Parts: sequence; structure tokens; C-alpha cells
Amino acid sequence: MYETKIGGIELINEASDLIKSGEVVAFPTETVYGLGANALDKNAVKKIFIAKNRPSDNPLIVHVANIEQAKRFAYVNKDAKNLFDKFSPGPLTIVLPKKSIVPAEVTGDIQTVGIRIPDNKIALELIRISDCPLAAPSANTSKKVSPTTAQHVLDDMNGKIPLILDGGECKVGIESTVLSLAEEIPTILRPGGITIEMLTEVLPRVKNHTGEIKVAQAPGMKYKHYAPTVEECIMFDDISNGTKYYDNVISKGKKAIMVVTTDTISKIGKRNFADVGNSGEDVAHNVFRVLRECEKKYDCILIQKLPSTGIYASVMNRLTKSTSDKTV
Repeated sequence: MYETKIGGIELINEASDLIKSGEVVAFPTETVYGLGANALDKNAVKKIFIAKNRPSDNPLIVHVANIEQAKRFAYVNKDAKNLFDKFSPGPLTIVLPKKSIVPAEVTGDIQTVGIRIPDNKIALELIRISDCPLAAPSANTSKKVSPTTAQHVLDDMNGKIPLILDGGECKVGIESTVLSLAEEIPTILRPGGITIEMLTEVLPRVKNHTGEIKVAQAPGMKYKHYAPTVEECIMFDDISNGTKYYDNVISKGKKAIMVVTTDTISKIGKRNFADVGNSGEDVAHNVFRVLRECEKKYDCILIQKLPSTGIYASVMNRLTKSTSDKTV
């Protein structure tokens, strides 16, 4: 057990020393908080899986400071360079054939690695002064809701890691888009802040991953993720069906809440609700924070179904994972 310390940029040198000594620290990115260790130290990487209780075949993303550093760990082709130039630093992870320097513990023992340049000054400075790439999944207990504040990390990781760097609330709010260039056609393995519409501005063809998942090529593919600790989130096509389910839960003496966009509030009557905003960017920014707040107060969370385009589709990917696609 650790006595977990939490603080801001003033602790970055201490965080770097911990990384260099083979420890794990949490740090902010623009997407969600990451749980980072030296990606070249397999024993340090193993501590990430222990802290999260994460399956060892669920690969990690390697965070680097620039494209030159990316080239040390993966074979960066022309398409990857164009994507890095267009979208990085930012919420895009590119899956590429890995170089032998990257341990199997990082990739789930497959021959590709996800590389990303985070758009966060604290994250980039931590990579720079630690002088190593950071392997980092989200800084939460496996399967639970991802953290977008340092307090969220502390709620899950207190005593499991030595230090949390507090950089405030994450700007984007959901994990990065994961795009594989190791396929014949570039394939989105996990949607995120960089949408398929944006990617097709750089690449002639992009597709979404479909079909059965036997080997996880990226985080968030194979296992249940992002789930609150209370009754699984329920998405609904028809508001009246959602309100009926809500009323049924209340009739049993339980507490329920409806997570909805701003323009839906008037349609649900006098029922408990959490407003996640209207734009796709607002919903993405707010959704994990709202889920974490609701799981502390309610027995059941009902979530409005969102559009299937743009960043809304990325949020729906997370909600489908969290609910196992349960609907009413």
C-alpha cells in the first residue's frame, strides 16, 4: 500500500523520479487521466495492470512527446506522419507495427503498438523530463467509469499508486480515437475525439471495426468498460419508455436518475435528471463526470440514446460498453 500524494505541476519532478525508479503515477491528458509507467520497463508496466486489476491481454497506449520519439518505437509510414502532423498533439492514437524495443507486456504480446502524442502540457513535460515514453491506460479500476479529474483517480487509486498529478478537469472527456494503420484499410478500433469524418480529410478510405473480437488490438475493444457501480446504464430510443422504466424503479423504493441532453429535459416531466449539455463536445466532456456523480447517489441510471454521427457516436460507443447494450 502507498500513501498516495496528490498535487499539481509542483510535483512533476517527484513524479519523474518515480517513473525513472519503475513506479506508476497518474497524470492528466486532454482526454482522461492516465496511469503511466516507463513503457520500456516491463516490470513497471506490470504494476499498471496490478493497480487497475486489468487483464494482461488488454494492450496499453504508448504516449510520446513528438513524432521523432514515435519513430523510435514504431514503424511510422507516410499516412501515420500525415495524421500526426494534422491531429497531434491531440486525441488520436495510431496503431503501427512495433519495434522490438517495446516490451510484449505493453502490447498484449501482439506485433503492433498504439502511439499517441497527448495535448496536455503536464503530460508532455512529464514525458520530457522522465526521458522515456509512458505506457498509460485510463487511471481507474478496470471496467469502471474513466476519470476526468484527479479526485476521480484518487477515488479508485488511493493506496495503489504513490502520486497523482492534478491538472484540473480533462478538456475532451473521453478516450482517444484509436486508428489502426496495420490493416489493409485504415480501421477505427475505438472512436473518440477525432471522428471518422475528420480522418477522411487525410486518408482516402477509413472504416469502423466490425465483427467478433478474439484478440484485442487496442484498449476498449474486448472487455466491458466504463461501467458505473450501480445498475447498468440503460439507453432508450423512446423517451416515454424511459420515463416508464424510471417510474417502475421509483415504485420499488429505489432512486433513479435520467441522464439527458439539455433539449430533452422538458420532455421527461418532474423526474431527477442530469444535464450533459447539447453539443457533442459538451456531452463528451461531461458524460464520465456525470456517471461518477450519479453512481454515488442513485440505484439506477437511465441514459438517453444519442445520434450516431460525429463525436456523439464516440460517446455512444462508451455507453454501449458500459451497459452491455441493455435498452428499454
